[in-house]
Amino acid sequence: MAKVYNWQLGREMDYRFAQASPDWQFAAIFNINRCLACQTCTMACKSTWTFSEGQEDMWWNNVETKPYGGYPQHWDVKALDLIEQANPGGQRWGGVSGPQAPYGVYEGATIFEAAQKAGTGQQAVGYIPADEEWASPNIHEDSPVAGAPLSSGTTLPEHQTWFFYLQRICNHCAYPACLSACPRNAIYKREQDGIVLIDQERCRGYRKCVEQCPYKKSMYRPDTRASEKCIGCFPRVEGTDPLTNGLPMETRCMAVCPGQIRLQGLVPVDADGAWTVDANNPLYYLIREERMALPLYPQFGTQPNVFYIPPRWVPRPYLRQMFGPGVDDAIRAYERPSRRAQAVLQLFRVTQSIIFRFEVVEGPKVSEVNVNGQALEVFNDTVIGYSRNGAEVVRVTVKEPFFERPIQFLNSI
Repeated sequence: MAKVYNWQLGREMDYRFAQASPDWQFAAIFNINRCLACQTCTMACKSTWTFSEGQEDMWWNNVETKPYGGYPQHWDVKALDLIEQANPGGQRWGGVSGPQAPYGVYEGATIFEAAQKAGTGQQAVGYIPADEEWASPNIHEDSPVAGAPLSSGTTLPEHQTWFFYLQRICNHCAYPACLSACPRNAIYKREQDGIVLIDQERCRGYRKCVEQCPYKKSMYRPDTRASEKCIGCFPRVEGTDPLTNGLPMETRCMAVCPGQIRLQGLVPVDADGAWTVDANNPLYYLIREERMALPLYPQFGTQPNVFYIPPRWVPRPYLRQMFGPGVDDAIRAYERPSRRAQAVLQLFRVTQSIIFRFEVVEGPKVSEVNVNGQALEVFNDTVIGYSRNGAEVVRVTVKEPFFERPIQFLNSI
């Protein structure tokens, strides 16, 4: 095992391969607070990549209802339990947050370290889900209870039950468990964008990737006897898809989102694996500067590159287990966003082009709202997004413009 630095854990950890970093890293932010669970993203991915025979139960993008839903069922609870079995009572966060450790220091075991402690002989702890666990991607959708009617009613405005939607794709991790698990070395991480792919010619269907990916986003296809996974729509991201005009474009699941919850792009990476400081990159700004978006189960140790703005209404202990100790700061940053953050939040799902740089042009103050007993000023600033070649691709204001239809077109469709 080599030693690599995981900035989400705030420390070094054990991993099969030595430190190696792509030039750019595929990354995304999902705003859970705005998700409709319409499954438009799910069907866009399904109709593009997994519509063939043998892929019937394969959903690279899925939206599950937490706390009881999951695809496959119980994937997160089982992964957490495997770590706990190997390192009983040791999963804690400590230390002081800083530039190299934004969430403090994780003092527990990762899935890789848990395998060493348990003496499994594998690269990481894991399991292969049963067939029936893959069969119901929408199980318990919109349900705050697990398979039983509500035991009591709800009195507004205090709710006795809660649920939220969790949107999931492959995290294209910096330290992928699927990659380290493969005995054939059929899985690799692209140098140009960090997207993780499976070489279909080298894969022999041993399913070690399925077993050891804690997020269960590597899936076995029985008719080809090989594993498949989300490919990050790399033809769009690299600009070779005919629709892109040669410029990086958001993935299919991002581009179709009606709720405008998704922002996907590329962040530059230093040789040591750290993200290059770039406060004008919208992803870097919201994740590292504002600390508004958090990784999913950072304690797994894979350093995932899909981040989430946590839901405000969910009990904090549950969120801290899922997103780590940065939850309180993230929700505070979202509820009372800075003036610059208010503008950057308008960039979610407003263009298919990947935004590499943004600029904020200040506008007039338009309102003042009360948030948790404190005043929050709102300014009608304009945020401008630029593509890889520096061309402007979008310009949007904080206050959405109001258009009045001319009287001669009142009944037009």
